[in-house]
Amino acid sequence: MIPFLDLKATYTELKDELDAAYERTLSSGWYILGEEVEAFEADWARYCGAKYCIGVGNGLDALHLIVRAMDISAGEEVIVPSNTYIATWLAISYAGATAIPVEPDPRTYNLDPDRIEAAITSRTRAIMPVHLYGQPADMDAINDIAQRHQLKVIEDAAQAHGARYKGRSVGSLGDAAGWSFYPGKNLGAIGDGGAITTNDAGLAEKVRMLRNYGSRVKYYNEVKGYNSRLDPLQAAFLGVKLRHLEEWNARRQIIVQQYFAGLSRLPNLVVPYVPEWAKPVWHLFVVRHPQRDALQQHLQAAEIGTLIHYPVPPHLSQAYQETSWPEGSFPLAEQLAQSVLSLPMGPHLSPGACEVVIDEVARFATTPQPTVA
Repeated sequence: MIPFLDLKATYTELKDELDAAYERTLSSGWYILGEEVEAFEADWARYCGAKYCIGVGNGLDALHLIVRAMDISAGEEVIVPSNTYIATWLAISYAGATAIPVEPDPRTYNLDPDRIEAAITSRTRAIMPVHLYGQPADMDAINDIAQRHQLKVIEDAAQAHGARYKGRSVGSLGDAAGWSFYPGKNLGAIGDGGAITTNDAGLAEKVRMLRNYGSRVKYYNEVKGYNSRLDPLQAAFLGVKLRHLEEWNARRQIIVQQYFAGLSRLPNLVVPYVPEWAKPVWHLFVVRHPQRDALQQHLQAAEIGTLIHYPVPPHLSQAYQETSWPEGSFPLAEQLAQSVLSLPMGPHLSPGACEVVIDEVARFATTPQPTVA
């Protein structure tokens, strides 16, 4: 069996360091916020090239608290990609605002700057690009549009730990960025976790209050806040893993080079496109095939794990059934949902296992498939 992602191997490799972090945190007797969280916040801000980092409970909370801290609320709109994980949209809905979908660049699958201005109205307050699959969105173009229309820019960086845009780290390219440390991320906790990075001191201070019941001083609540705090144990684990992030991202790049060499010329298979200004971190390696479901079944029969990111665009999900976007409203997002497939990827995927995946994909791609009526 070749798993989609081997999480156990991440612990095995770093066992001594992670165990030491566990013992240090538990023996401290301090289990909410505190020194472990502060130390990781400082390290992550420095890594991202941002002035401030605020650790929160998860990636969705990170995005939601940014929206709340920007005072975006009911009757206002935020532009989002039409193809993304639903958390991007939910963060806006939780604040009472409206997510306005914009179609992707058909090559990168990221928010297409050329389509944004047509979606801007008098109610638009922000643009929320997603660095999908670990590849940065075209931030200069997006920021230019935002500046012309006096809009905020919120990076959804949940899949892009360590990605670079024109040599600059994502997470410091907009007004604020939301991060997820879900275990399967390039920088993943052993549980849930999230963070916000920003260069805006006022926004950072407001988020710190919002994450902690709206309080700067215990029992003195200035605003109606939330309970969303990065756990010190997870912060300690993340501090360990951060020391290995660059090396593990480099391992992913080696796997990608092997995938490109073996898959680029197969019939009907579309491999990722990377603009010359982007340095992705390959959270996912996503291919497209017109018979995606059959390809996935073929790989499953060969005991190769795959996933679909994502099978249902948010506008067609039951969660957003109240919207006025019927099937066909965002055809590019719908085409992607029907054709994308994520192949095994991670810092512990061996060259031999990668070659097996390539061989099986090639076997499917070069064998005539029955026509689906």
